[in-house]
Amino acid sequence: MKYSTLSFIVGLSLLFSSCQGPVNHHHAPAHGTHPGLFATLFQQQSAEYKALCYQAFNIAELRLNERLKDKIEKPLAIVVDIDETVLDNSPYQAQGILDHFDYPVKWDVWMNSASAEVVPGALEFLKDASARGVKIFYISNRKEIYRDPTLKNLKDLEFPDAVNENILLLSDEKDKEPRRQQVMQNYEILMLMGDNLGDFHSVFDATDAQLREVFMLENLTNFGKNWIVLPNPVYGTWMEALPGMKEAREHKDNAYLEKGLKGF
Repeated sequence: MKYSTLSFIVGLSLLFSSCQGPVNHHHAPAHGTHPGLFATLFQQQSAEYKALCYQAFNIAELRLNERLKDKIEKPLAIVVDIDETVLDNSPYQAQGILDHFDYPVKWDVWMNSASAEVVPGALEFLKDASARGVKIFYISNRKEIYRDPTLKNLKDLEFPDAVNENILLLSDEKDKEPRRQQVMQNYEILMLMGDNLGDFHSVFDATDAQLREVFMLENLTNFGKNWIVLPNPVYGTWMEALPGMKEAREHKDNAYLEKGLKGF
């Protein structure tokens, strides 16, 4: 299938088609397609992506049911990331492919539009948890300048506990642990939910791929129990840890990333 046809498929699901602003052109890889094209198509078009999201929230519901049977000594909380955990930013990714720009170009336009839709399953689960007495906290590395549109977006979609004190955005550092500790002062965190492993532990913020994998294997029992992972094939710390990513960014040449491919 030609790139133009694939781009048209992406465009079918765009909600963000009218943004204006500077365009940052990049060299296309040798095979002629944008490196994020198929990942974005997967997120926007596949039943598999939606199924993985519903699966994550179904597991979270099971864990919630189990935990609420236990004796509770401290108020319970669920901590969720925002982007690609409860809000879907794939229209921004798709528009970047169509108009040849990358983050952070036009990110402020997308943020201020406050028009992201719900990640499948997120709203139903969080509403149910809230109705059962669990407090919801949103810990995100969105910048503080986007607090008002973030709050509006969450409120418009009727997410529970969408109030300023429950939305902990990027502070002086990327590490979310201090903000998790802030929640733990008054609540027991029942589970953490996110699309990036840094949403669960600061060790995963490293760009050392081997370190991330080793720590992941050391914590297998947490996944599906108190760590619930949402799918995000488009972006994340995993990309910064790819072999060749540093060179690719320096030279604006995606060919370097072939170092990370494993053939047969």
